[in-house]
Amino acid sequence: MRKLTDFAAVIFDMDGLVLDTEKTYFKAWQTAAKSMGFDFTEPFLNSLSGLHYKAIERKVLACLGADFDLKSFNQLSGVFWREQVSIDGIETKPGFNQLLDFINECNIPYCLATNSRTINVNECLELAGIKDVFSIIITRDDVVQGKPEPDIFLKAAERLKVSIADCLILEDSLAGIQAAVTAGACSVFVPSTEPVDLMAIQLSDLVVTDLSQALFAFKSLCEPVNAV
Repeated sequence: MRKLTDFAAVIFDMDGLVLDTEKTYFKAWQTAAKSMGFDFTEPFLNSLSGLHYKAIERKVLACLGADFDLKSFNQLSGVFWREQVSIDGIETKPGFNQLLDFINECNIPYCLATNSRTINVNECLELAGIKDVFSIIITRDDVVQGKPEPDIFLKAAERLKVSIADCLILEDSLAGIQAAVTAGACSVFVPSTEPVDLMAIQLSDLVVTDLSQALFAFKSLCEPVNAV
């Protein structure tokens, strides 16, 4: 792994990486499904991690049948999700603030690049109290194809005015790691669900348990090695 200062920019995913949103989505989807007489298994919910909304809809239909009332499910999911986050809010993931401080100390540009839609991104960032942290935000609405295709990351590099090959991408899902690899960027895998995806481990350049460990790894790479 290269030193953090070797990169021209850092690109953050949002759901499950910066924000602890995935558990709130999973709970809302499960509650909506149960209210309609269905049930999602934990492995199925975990398989939705990192996917854009159209891909999630396709997987839900494949699971529950083509005649499943997707419109009602989406509406109910939204209601249950907002009820939940209005009470509990949304937390940032451990180590995010400290890692961001270090990136700022190194004067490295950064942005957010997510499969979520713009309206949802703005709402989540507001609820988490970090709506002003990212001056550049790329969402699913900005590109033709979402992750695992590379479009979102390529657009992010374009907006940052750097080569994607000089970008470091932090991701928590297989879809995100696949997009990073296809784009030609260096990637760090920070798993947000269990069991940890083995393919994502194999594809990524570095695997850490959380952003605090990522920070420790980057700081260690910057420290000089003492001669024995």
